[in-house]
Amino acid sequence: MSSAAEQEAVQEGRRTGNGTPERPAAALNGRSRKPALPAVPAWPGAPTPLGARFRVGPDGVAGTNFALWAGGAEAVELCLFDDEGRETRCPLTELTHEIWHGFVPGVMPGQRYGYRVHGRWDPWTGARWNPAKLLLDPYARAVDGDFRLPAEVYGHVRDWPQQEVADTVRDERDSAPFVPKGVVVHDDDPDDEWVDDRRPKTPWADSVIYELHVRGFTKLHPDIPEELRGTYAGLAHPAAIDHLVRLGVTAVELLPVHQFAHEDHLLSKGLRNYWGYNSIGYFAPHAAYAASGTTGQQVGEFRRMVRALHAAGIEVILDVVYNHTAEAGELGPTLSLKGIDNRGYYRLQPDARRYADYTGCGNTLHVVQPQVLRLITDSLRYWVTEMGVDGFRFDLAAALARAMHDVDMLSPFLAVIAQDPVLRRVKLIAEPWDVGSGGYQVGSFPPLWTEWNDRYRGAVRDFWRGALPDVRDLGYRLSGSSDLYAWGGRRPYASVNFVTAHDGFTLRDLVSYERKHNEANGEGNRDGTNDNRAWNCGAEGETDDERINALRRRQLRNLLTTLLLSTGVPMLVAGDEMGRTQRGNNNAYCQDNEISWVDWSHLDDPGWRALFELTSRLIALRHAHPVLRRRAFFSGRPHSVDGLRDLAWFTARGTEMTERDWYAPAATLGMYLSGRDIPGRDERGAPVVDDSFLAVLHAGDRPVSFVLPGAPWAERYEVVVDTSREEQGEPPRVVHPAGVGVTVPARAVLLLRVVPVG
Repeated sequence: MSSAAEQEAVQEGRRTGNGTPERPAAALNGRSRKPALPAVPAWPGAPTPLGARFRVGPDGVAGTNFALWAGGAEAVELCLFDDEGRETRCPLTELTHEIWHGFVPGVMPGQRYGYRVHGRWDPWTGARWNPAKLLLDPYARAVDGDFRLPAEVYGHVRDWPQQEVADTVRDERDSAPFVPKGVVVHDDDPDDEWVDDRRPKTPWADSVIYELHVRGFTKLHPDIPEELRGTYAGLAHPAAIDHLVRLGVTAVELLPVHQFAHEDHLLSKGLRNYWGYNSIGYFAPHAAYAASGTTGQQVGEFRRMVRALHAAGIEVILDVVYNHTAEAGELGPTLSLKGIDNRGYYRLQPDARRYADYTGCGNTLHVVQPQVLRLITDSLRYWVTEMGVDGFRFDLAAALARAMHDVDMLSPFLAVIAQDPVLRRVKLIAEPWDVGSGGYQVGSFPPLWTEWNDRYRGAVRDFWRGALPDVRDLGYRLSGSSDLYAWGGRRPYASVNFVTAHDGFTLRDLVSYERKHNEANGEGNRDGTNDNRAWNCGAEGETDDERINALRRRQLRNLLTTLLLSTGVPMLVAGDEMGRTQRGNNNAYCQDNEISWVDWSHLDDPGWRALFELTSRLIALRHAHPVLRRRAFFSGRPHSVDGLRDLAWFTARGTEMTERDWYAPAATLGMYLSGRDIPGRDERGAPVVDDSFLAVLHAGDRPVSFVLPGAPWAERYEVVVDTSREEQGEPPRVVHPAGVGVTVPARAVLLLRVVPVG
């Protein structure tokens, strides 16, 4: 055929007998593969468990059982690779319930492998089998090598002249030299026993979460040996754990550690995916974070990190990305699921060439399919039972809760989690939205689940930058967001409160920039949100104006104090407690460099050191006082004859808030928390009794006189925290009588301990 005729054939959708568009010889040739070794036979083996499992087989012969679900496939070849990259193929001829399986004698831990899956090439119906592409086992426990994305890694001819139909033309070049391999792992490594591990099991209400990046948190730490920086072993080092212990957090929430791939558009710019929200291996710890090796050693290193954190009383929560994979849409690479059974793993549009995309990343896993649901739940149980983690934060969880199209809180995924004897016992955090229609679901997830509460983030940011029209929303957020969560048996700790997260400005940048500065990302500053809800205090970016810098430090103290005094579960971001900056970049997902890494030298600066000490003191205060971490919502009703309530709100005049006050513009709010009306009992059955507190939040740019409520609320008030002070150690003892006005400095928080009447 001539080139013009070839293009016309594709346009008309003409296919060869196997469903492949006619294509030029260039697409059929150019195979690049090291010499193959003779094929070896596989014994029948077993269809369960899925993945590669080393064991003793028939007649006491050691080997590995391989099992792969590939519904609709016509044949599956197991491909084994030696140290020189030479390939040995083992046809898996046994098929049980759409699972191809076989036992290969002599295959030991450390063996690298992949699959080639045969079937029809018919993109018009969603079939994209291509045995020229080596595929990663979805159940691989370890991955060796990195993903590169040359043309050979794509199942279609990426440079086809007519890009609108390029995904319909099958590429026959071998991808094996360009993709990493799965690694057989020893399940019973004696060096990784869990006999000495003790899970902290911190109650939700007592939790303080610290979101961190394994590489970024440790990469610049001066007290961690250089060869361990940026690794799981680095996070397990005493120097890293000591910071977490001194800060007082109870859990680390790790940005994705599942094996992930870098996107082609980043690699072409010399960038890399830093955050890791591009998963391709749901059982494998990301190999680049391992100091000990990548042929299975990363599994033991991760486990030892978990044990070290547990020994310090710190839980490990994983940020997991089960909503999409690194294979993107129809023009993306073929790395694993797309080549195993595209129609079985992904949601497709009525035009089955196209993918349903509720994630903004090109594809969406089809969680309604039993095999996909099994993949996800098997992965979750593995990380809990065999890797020791204590919970999960689900990226774009609304996408997982979709039934066929709409978000459904009775969806198969949520139903399976609710009844699973392992998963229902761990911490479950939803990012309660996706990018599809009806995807915003804050407050809608069922009991067992907590949620990232972006309503909290918006209200607190707006209050401290003077943009709230009134204080109604702030009152709900400070007291646990009962308007969102007081249903179905949910508790205040269903709200994960945060002011910043990995996505967006750091806390320091929130008070230093109003506009994003993402030029380093190479997208013309078009990426990242424009809705920052930030105030730069009078200058954009860094400045030598000490007046502005002092105001910024005060605003940081205000934001951290507000967060740690609010009812719900507070989440901090690594480095915010010591002034980390990303130089105004609010979408640093591709910045694997000093823009994203924690700069530990800030602790040598007295100003940033004082911020760390305040944060630590506030967390300690929270741990010491159950009134600050309630397990039940406030009632707002009197519980005794003197008229005291568990929660009361006050104006600057010292009077209780009326309905009119809630709707009026205000920069000042007083919140009274009663320590004698805390629901529940302690472990011995005794009533929980605590101090009472009055928190005064004032976002105005001038000082205000706040009248301290008198009887029956208090007789005197003792100052515990005053964010107007630069030095934030224990404040000098200051006691104010009730009923008098105290001056609250401009833009400050006062926390006062109540001395009760009588």
